[in-house]
Amino acid sequence: MEQGTVVKSTGSWYQVKLENGEVMDCRIVGKFRLEGQKVTNPVAVGDQVEIERNENEETGSIRNILPRHNYVIRQSPRRKRDLHLLASNVDQAAVMVTIVSPNLKQGFIDRFLLMTEPFEIPALIIFNKADLYGEGDLEVYEYLRGIYESIGYTCLLVSATESTGLEALKTQLAGKTTLIAGQSGVGKSTLVNAIEPALELRTQELSDYSGKGQHTTTFAEMHDLSFGGSIIDTPGIKSLSFIHLEPMDVAHNFRELFAASEDCKFGGNCLHRNEPGCAVKEAVEEGRISELRYLNYLTLLEEAEEQNYWERHTDM
Repeated sequence: MEQGTVVKSTGSWYQVKLENGEVMDCRIVGKFRLEGQKVTNPVAVGDQVEIERNENEETGSIRNILPRHNYVIRQSPRRKRDLHLLASNVDQAAVMVTIVSPNLKQGFIDRFLLMTEPFEIPALIIFNKADLYGEGDLEVYEYLRGIYESIGYTCLLVSATESTGLEALKTQLAGKTTLIAGQSGVGKSTLVNAIEPALELRTQELSDYSGKGQHTTTFAEMHDLSFGGSIIDTPGIKSLSFIHLEPMDVAHNFRELFAASEDCKFGGNCLHRNEPGCAVKEAVEEGRISELRYLNYLTLLEEAEEQNYWERHTDM
């Protein structure tokens, strides 16, 4: 058997880059599960796998997935009770947003961080299309940058069309495997082409009718970078939900809330809502924790509780 890295997933076929540099189309043999969870794609881009060549020597079969040191997972957008692996074995993850064109859905940032935080995957927040920002938009960016950098996330302001911030972005990406994700229309493919023109990723303008982005990346794919490292480009994400998270998982993966919870009367069992002696609520009221982040937390907490309620009652 030979070993390689999955560099592209197209649903039924996987492209595996072998140790000798050869890229081979492979299929899965047997059933793979993720810690008992139902997944729509048991093999993810970034997986280290063992393959066996088929008789024709041109295609192969994936026989084994080597242990992952991390992975990024979400609720499947099509099969709501299943999970979907976005990528595995990443050094960091970057969420790309823009304040305008399309307008920012700020809650999306916190939903993305809820995917990366359980595995302590470092995250970058890339604000693209800076060339379109007016004075008010720049104020929004500075406000959000203050929130996220204060709790340890790196924020970058970039413009693919004017080459703003591209060198800083390349410095962050160099030598690492980075998952890059974002909602449709934020200019992900255009920005990747700006830092690595040889890739020539397909791009598409916003729909004039809806003001929303059109999907241009169909499948997750890993691309090597000429300045070192690689990126895993993913399809545009419309929404993020988390059927696999318990309410306490949400509480423990908002990092500043988790840190403050040490002083809660009920400690790690506090959900920071109506409990007496809650240090998190006190910190929000005093301005030490962002009220915006806290409100997004409450929304995600409510979603997790509703999801768990329906899971319990539909399985009975």
